Amino acid sequence: MASAAFATLVTFPPVPAAGEGSGREHPRGELLSVVPLGERDYPRIVKEAQQAGYPTDTARYGVAAYRLTYRTVAPDGRPTTASGLLALPRGGGHPLPTVVHHHGTLAYRGYAASVADGPDRTVSLLYASAGRAAVSPDYLGLGTGPGTHPYLDNRSAAAASLDMLRAANTAAPRLGRPLDGRVSTTGFSQGGQVAMALGRTLTSGADPRFRLRSVAAVGGAYDLEGSQLPGIYDGRVGPESAVFYTAYFLVAQNRLHHLYSDPREVFRAPYAEHVEELFDSDHPAEQIAGKLPETLPQLLSDHWYAKLRNPSGGLLAVLRSNDFTCDWRPKAPVTLYSATGDHDVPMANSHHCAQRVAAHGGRARVVDQGGVSHYAAFQRSLPEMARSFPVSR
Repeated sequence: MASAAFATLVTFPPVPAAGEGSGREHPRGELLSVVPLGERDYPRIVKEAQQAGYPTDTARYGVAAYRLTYRTVAPDGRPTTASGLLALPRGGGHPLPTVVHHHGTLAYRGYAASVADGPDRTVSLLYASAGRAAVSPDYLGLGTGPGTHPYLDNRSAAAASLDMLRAANTAAPRLGRPLDGRVSTTGFSQGGQVAMALGRTLTSGADPRFRLRSVAAVGGAYDLEGSQLPGIYDGRVGPESAVFYTAYFLVAQNRLHHLYSDPREVFRAPYAEHVEELFDSDHPAEQIAGKLPETLPQLLSDHWYAKLRNPSGGLLAVLRSNDFTCDWRPKAPVTLYSATGDHDVPMANSHHCAQRVAAHGGRARVVDQGGVSHYAAFQRSLPEMARSFPVSR
């Protein structure tokens, strides 16, 4: 639990992000508030990690957790705010390397790590307990951020992640543990793409305060056009997952790119009447699943079922605009974990990503975790990831 000293909101004077003028009205990455979320001692961290099926051999310290609110930009470039989790070890005194953990697909804002005491928070606390700063962006429209989540808009997700890192860089020294600039980026499922996108952004020199040390991503859909969508039609993606992901993607991307004018053009009755409301960031996945059909042909009109099989026009442009996360040359180690048994995100995505990295003169290692499920692949990958990230000297 939080001590009395950390029981109330902590506010700091605004600090402009590096490279942005102090006269700007909305400097990106500006820290707006810090809310203490309590402390975990070492035994509790170990117990909760074990209950979640996570490794505990790297845990060393108790951890204090905080919700940060900061300035960032929406997909259209307008200023907005977002939230995220910062976890810091309660021991030692050296500056800390940072691990940025990107969560998988969430439709409900209340399940984000800075709000819910769930698996993503547990992972971040475990990373911090080893002697690192752990940063977990909630993404736009999740956590306490306004609006709806722009699902699979990888550019805005990477921008919000970088701005969360900037906010953490401001908050951490004021909480007694400055960051040393070394950054490892990781993520699961949707977070796999964001982890790669952030690595690409940091390698481009977007903020000279941060140096990319490694990327470790699990089960990312890096190739929507050539791997993920074909997997929906050839059986590599299970029917339930295909329905959920497709509905979420079309609704979210239509808000950004106007793929359709009326949901009845895309979705069959009765789903057309409520599908957009379901993906408003305020409905838990459990509520959504009960209001969607079992198969994709039951969800989509004949025209859109065929259109997704052979994308063209605006839909194809949207897919390609998000299939950029592996188009760069890493200067740090990149490991892509996946599983042949994954029926949410086919392993072809990871092989495609490694091929794109190689085409740019780099290298990405692909690790096959075997015939296990999407989430089990993450659980199997976590021990190696948890041991590989730098810790404080």
